[in-house]
This record gives sequence, structure tokens and C-alpha cells, in this order.
Amino acid sequence: MNLFTSGANKSNNLLKWIGLSVVVGITVGSASAWFLILLEHATSFREANKEIIWGLPIAGLIIGLGYHYFGKEIVKGNNLILEEYYHPNKIIKILMAPMVFAATILTHLFGGSAGREGTAVQMGGAIADQLTTPFKLSNDERKIILLVGISAGFSSVFGTPLTGVVFAVELVILGSIAYKAIIPCFISAIIAHYVCLAWGATHTIYTVNPIEAFHLNFMAWSVVAGILFGITAMLFTNSTSWWSQLFSKLFQYSPIRPLVAGIIIAIAVYIMGTTKYIGLGIPTIVQSFQTELLPFDFLIKILFTSFTLGAGFKGGEVTPLFYIGATLGNALVWFIPLPMDMLAAMGFVAVFSGATKTPIACTIMGYELFGLHGLVYIAIACTVAYLFSGKKGIYASQVTPNNKYSYLIVKSKD
Repeated sequence: MNLFTSGANKSNNLLKWIGLSVVVGITVGSASAWFLILLEHATSFREANKEIIWGLPIAGLIIGLGYHYFGKEIVKGNNLILEEYYHPNKIIKILMAPMVFAATILTHLFGGSAGREGTAVQMGGAIADQLTTPFKLSNDERKIILLVGISAGFSSVFGTPLTGVVFAVELVILGSIAYKAIIPCFISAIIAHYVCLAWGATHTIYTVNPIEAFHLNFMAWSVVAGILFGITAMLFTNSTSWWSQLFSKLFQYSPIRPLVAGIIIAIAVYIMGTTKYIGLGIPTIVQSFQTELLPFDFLIKILFTSFTLGAGFKGGEVTPLFYIGATLGNALVWFIPLPMDMLAAMGFVAVFSGATKTPIACTIMGYELFGLHGLVYIAIACTVAYLFSGKKGIYASQVTPNNKYSYLIVKSKD
């Protein structure tokens, strides 16, 4: 299926996809805005009332019961969207959007360590897929509308529209780019981003100081850092999978898993006397660009996040991956002669690159978040991290090539 067909239908087809992209952009952008606003309020309330952490087990039980009795068909989350892209079967239930919205807010309100990308992608995919039936979209067209939803969700929740476009088309088929989806994805991503801002949602601004470009010594150290970022991404992926398998083995009744995990997390936070390892961790991410942190912060965040998500709490992995990468980059300043803020920026996107297998999107995110300062080093780190992150990523249903190095040659998919 060619998005822009020749002949008399060309204009109608173009107008149809512009219209669909606009609708998805406005709807998903609005959903993301309210999600971000409520998430900010939930985080502020939790930090002002730290004893609320003791309610995490009950929140976990509520989430577990909700998905067990009402959300069995949507519990796969992002993986369900990927599966529907690869093998179109049935329209994703719209219930996915409100359920993941509410579950993520509960997770953050009571102190779970999770992110927000998964929520945005699931809301975007579920909302966009509702257009399949009324507009009688074919299976190939349905694939595009799913990508349009993913782009809108990712773009609006992180404030990175270009990354949202490339992330969607790079994610679904690693090693090739679905060029036919780029224009609709671009329209929805841009609109969703500005609609989200119009609602009053805000995004964190990170500052990286100028750095000399094209310095061979710095490039070599970027490779070293990229290897470490890739290994760390693999550790996070394997840890989340291990905890998920362990909880499934120990507790056959799924609602018990987040209940037990909530108790353990609450006790751990109480003993440690700090909340820096739960929630999004934005303050710590910002600090990683400015001041020296504990060298093991990234390891503790891996433990808390993989445990939280593996037990069945909802949210996403990406913001915790930003935290893990930025704090690891902060720690690497001890033996890698690059500025602290640049190492934090490299880790911020490179660990994400290794975990999601999307080095091109992550390099573009480096540009959108940090500007052109040191972009060449960020690109090197993202590519090397991808190559050293193992075959499996955080999305189990993602199709990956047998030979990872074939990804160095990007092929189009018609």
C-alpha cells in the first residue's frame, strides 16, 4: 500500500491521512497533557506526604485486580501494540488508555519506580486504533495509524516531536524504516506536542555546555562510554525480565504480585530514608548534569525500577532509563576525561538506545534535548550502546534482525 497513490485518489488519500493525523494529534496530545499534569500533582503530593509510601501495597493490589478482571486482553501494553502491528488481529480496546492512565498515576502517587513513556505509547496506540473501523482502514493502513498514535504519544509526553516520529518507525522493524508512515507520524507528533503545551503541561529543560567537536580522543572515550551504557541497558532489560518471571513463578494469582512488591518497596524506602530512587527521579536527573552523585545511584535505580515493573506496576521504562544513564554518566567522570554534563547527556539517551534498540531516534532526542553541543559524541555513544546491549530489548515483541550489525545499513520498507 502506497500512502500517496497516483491518479484520482491521490488527493483524497492525502487529505484522509492529514485529517486522521490531526485528529490523533489533538486527542493524544490532550490525553498526554492531562496525564503529565496529574503526574506532577501526584509526585508533589507524594514528596510532601512521604508516609503515603505505605499505601503502595494497596495501590498495587488495586492495579493487579483491575488488570486481572478487566484488562487481560490489554495487560501486554506496548507489546500488544507491537503484536497488532506485526500481525493485525483485532482492534485494541479503548479501555487500554484509561486503565494505563489510572494505573500509572497510582503507581507514582504511592511511590513505585516507573516512567511515563509506556503510558503515552499505550494511550496513543489505543486511541489511534479506534479510527480503524469507522474509516475502514486496511491492515496496511492500520499499521500506519498505530505508528501515528505512537508518535503522538511519545512526542507529547517528552516534548520531542522529531524523536517521536523516528522512534515509532524505527521501533517496529529494527533495521528498516517505514518511510510511508513518516508524513502522517510527523503531522500527529507536531500537533500532539503543541496541543500538550497549550494545555499547560511542561517539560524539563536540560543544559549542556558547549564542547569541542571532532576531537579524536573524545571520540575514542565516547566509544568506551557507549560500551558501558550498552551493558547497563542489557542489565536493566534482563533484570526486569528476571523479576517478572520470578513473580509469575512465585504467585500464580497475578494481583498478589504488586501487593507483595509494594510491601517490599515501602520497607526498603523506609530503611533507606530517601525517596530519590522512586517515581520519575527528575530532580536526580537534573543534578547529574550539575554535581557529583553517588557512584552506585544507577544500580539502585535499576533494582527499584526492574522490581516495580516486573511485579506488575504500570508506567514506563524510559524516564528511569534516562535516570540510569545520566547517573551512570555522572559516575564515569571519575575515569573518562569528558565534561560531567556531556557524559550525563550521553548516558541519558545511550542507555535508552540500548534498551529500546532505537539509536537513530535516541541521537535525534540528544539534539532536541541538548542541542548541537557534542552531538557527534552522543551519536557515537547511542550507536555503540545499541551494539553492546544484547539482542533483547525492553519490548519482548519487538522484531530484531539476526545480525545486529546489519542495522548499520538502513533499508527502506515499502
